[in-house]
This record gives sequence, structure tokens and C-alpha cells, in this order.
Amino acid sequence: MDGISFDIRADKIYGLLGRNGAGKTTVMQLLTAQCRHTTGNIDVFGMQPYENRSALADICFIGESQKFPDDFRVRHVLDCSARLLPRWDRDFADELMRDFDLPTTRKVKKLSRGMTSALGIVIGLASRAPLTFFDEPYLGLDAVARHMFYDRLLADYAENPRTVILSTHLIDEVSDLIEHVLLIDKGRIVIDSDADELRRSAFVVSGTASAVEQFVGGRAVLHRDSLGSLARVSIDSALSLDERTRATALGLGVEPLSLQQLIVRNTTAKESAS
Repeated sequence: MDGISFDIRADKIYGLLGRNGAGKTTVMQLLTAQCRHTTGNIDVFGMQPYENRSALADICFIGESQKFPDDFRVRHVLDCSARLLPRWDRDFADELMRDFDLPTTRKVKKLSRGMTSALGIVIGLASRAPLTFFDEPYLGLDAVARHMFYDRLLADYAENPRTVILSTHLIDEVSDLIEHVLLIDKGRIVIDSDADELRRSAFVVSGTASAVEQFVGGRAVLHRDSLGSLARVSIDSALSLDERTRATALGLGVEPLSLQQLIVRNTTAKESAS
């Protein structure tokens, strides 16, 4: 990690994004006291989280591969969650269990990968923890189950606000959920921004290469594609109404860069823009 510094505000859904090996899991492990930092400061609820029961009581971390004792059945996991998580909502957990069709009597080690992921989702949502982490929570889930998770997360978040940090590679699927983006690349924070502001900050301009280059001028280019006399350029710049009118007059197409495209371009910009 290279001098990472950021603040997490209450009652927001954060997207902690980045490529494999960028440092996302390390950040989450530090915030949830699964490992100890050697330099700098980490405050969670105004306290150092490491070996701090008061801070950790309000945190729930759901990883991509949860580990449980070999003899644990699903009902044992739910019972332990009820004892360990002070805001646990058993009625909500039971409702989610029915949604995901999870068997309470089956041993956890006998669950499919999708069922194991669904069990983690049940725990994370029903915990109602003020700070909840989901690290790639969807592994093994089909599209229907993933969207059920997103729908239930958003609905319960609206009724019971808390801070949710969601780390995922399926950015297009969760883009409507994310309110704030933290993008890590090679151990550094490269984006720390409101999601709506990000969506207004970058555009794709397409048309004839000469017209595109005339319009783009000295703007920062995130990515450039060309095919014969046509070009398609991603620019790291907001566009005013007058600028969009000018683009139309030049015969150019202008469209916002999707959140996923923006993340991809900001982690590969050096290679693709050169």
C-alpha cells in the first residue's frame, strides 16, 4: 500500500473497486482488524479497530470464501450470528433464507458454492451492522440470485441505513447501487469521488477521426480506438451544453462513459492512451 488515505461517511453505499491484486482485500482486512497496520492510523467509529471489541461489534465482514467448522450446519451459523451480532434481525434472516431457498439442516461444507455465497449474503444483510463489508459476495450465484441480492440490499438499506462497502468486479450490475467510488490501483487510491459526479465527468466522443481530434483538442484522453476514418475517444472531462451542441454540429456522437468503462480506463489509461 502506498500512503492510502480516505474517509468513509455514515449511511452510504461505497464501491471499493480495482483490479485483482490492487489492494482492495488488504484495505478491508485492515479496517476489519483481520491484520494489523504497521504505519499510519486507522480509526473506525473513532477507535482503533485492532483487538477492540467495541469497534468490531458494529462491523460485519462477508468474504468470498467464508470458513466455518466442519460440523456446522446452516442453523448453527445463524445461531452464532444471532449471538455475535448485536443488531441481528432473525425475522429478516428467515425471510432471506426462504428467498434463497437455503436448507437450515444441511452441513455448510456440503453446500454448493452459490449456496455458501447466499448464506454469507443472509448474514451480511440480517446483521444490520452499521459498517458492513461484502467482498465479492456473488461467487457461484446465478444472475437471478445476484439481482435478488442487489434488490434486497437496496430495499433494506432504504429502511435501515448503514454504511455498506461493496467490493466487486461486476461493476455494471451494481452501478445503480453505488453512491461513492473508491478505486484502488497498484496500492494507491486513484479515485475517491461521488458516483454521480463521476458519471458526469467523462464522455465518449465518436465520429470521423478528423472531427473527433478537432473536438477533443487538448483534453485528457483515457482511451482511443480507431477504425479506418472513424475514431472513438474516451475523454476525462465534463461537457457543457455549448460543447455538446458543438459536437453535434461536427457530426459527432457523445455519450456518458459508464461507471465500469470509467474504472477500466482509469486503471489502464497509461497503456491505452499512449
